[in-house]
Amino acid sequence: MQAATLSLRTVDVTRYVTPLREGGSLPALVEADDGFMYVVKFRGAGQGVKALIAELVVGEMARALGLRVPELVFCQLDEAFGRTEPDEEIQDLLRFSTGLNLALHYLSGASTFDPLVNTIEPELASLIVWLDCLTMNVDRTARNTNLLMWHKELWLIDHGAALYVHHAGPSWSEPKPRPFPQVKDHVLLPQAKELAAANALGHSRLTPERIRAILALVPAEWLAEPEVDAEEQRENYVRFLTTRLAASETFVQEAENARKALV
Repeated sequence: MQAATLSLRTVDVTRYVTPLREGGSLPALVEADDGFMYVVKFRGAGQGVKALIAELVVGEMARALGLRVPELVFCQLDEAFGRTEPDEEIQDLLRFSTGLNLALHYLSGASTFDPLVNTIEPELASLIVWLDCLTMNVDRTARNTNLLMWHKELWLIDHGAALYVHHAGPSWSEPKPRPFPQVKDHVLLPQAKELAAANALGHSRLTPERIRAILALVPAEWLAEPEVDAEEQRENYVRFLTTRLAASETFVQEAENARKALV
C-alpha cells in the first residue's frame, strides 16, 4: 500500500453490547452496521480525543512496521444511544461521545499475553519495544501488557496512553531531548535482544512520508483546540515524531542500558 492511499472505514453503531470496565477510558463492545463487533474508544472518556489520536496514530505506525494490530475504524455514535442506558456513568459517556469515535475490530476468543507462558522471538520483541520507546507508550507492562494472543499470534492493542506529552500544553511538540525511563518496565524488554536491527527496520518503514500519511488520517475535529487550529496541530505531531525518530539512537541506547540492568 502506498502512503498516499491510507484510509480507515467508517461504521455506525447499531447495538451497544457491554462496557469493558478496564482502566479509566470505559471502552465498550458494540455491534456495527457491517455485522462485526468492535471495541470502541469514546471521545467523551476522561482523556478525550487525544487518547483517540494516540490510538489511531500509534496503531497505524505499528501496522506500518508489520506488527499485528486489529483493524481500526471510525465509529459513528448516534445521540439516541445514551437515552436508554440505565447506568448514569455510561449514559453520560455515550452522550458526550456523540459523533465520530474510534474502534478496534474485536478479536473474539483472544487471550491476554502472559510473559511466563508465551514465548516471543527477539526480533518481534525488539520491534515492539522500539515502537513503544519512539511513541513513549507507558502502558505495556507486566501488570497491563496490552498484548493479545489470537490464533497463536501476537496482537497489539490499546495505544491511548502513548504520546502522553501531547497533554502537556501548547509547547509539547518542541524538539528537545525526551528520555523514556519507563522502558525499564516494558514487559518484552528481557527478550528485546535485537534493538539495533529494530531501529534500522523502523527507519526504513516509518519514513517521513509514511508518518505524514498516518497523521492525515486523523479527523480535523479531533485536532482543533482553542489555541491551535487542526492543521497546525497535525504538523505538531509530524514534527514530534520525525524529530524523535531522527534521534532514535538515544532511546535505543536507553533501552539497551535498561535491558542490561535486568539481565
